[in-house]
Amino acid sequence: MQLEEKALLHDIHSAGVKVQTFTEGKTFEDYQGDDMMRAAVERQFEIIGEALSLLAKRNKELAAQIGAYQRIIAFRNILIHGYARVDDRLVWSVVEERLDILLNEVQSLTE
Repeated sequence: MQLEEKALLHDIHSAGVKVQTFTEGKTFEDYQGDDMMRAAVERQFEIIGEALSLLAKRNKELAAQIGAYQRIIAFRNILIHGYARVDDRLVWSVVEERLDILLNEVQSLTE
């Protein structure tokens, strides 16, 4: 694995940990009612998706080891290009149901 690929995986992991930190102990209602938390979480998901998109361009086989990498990139595109219609429930479901999986996959690739 090349240095830039390691750096991209680090960026993905770091952004995911930030999302966990921002949302720890919070409910969907907390998330929905806090503009700053929503902006921070969405920004970190944008970083995750962008880093994964760059990783896929550099090393598609490595990116493919992250199970939902294409969906993650598509999610990033929704956040950036469809910003006016971002579904808070969708974002929160990713936080609750998918983020741990992503972090575990990225962690296994960097060990």
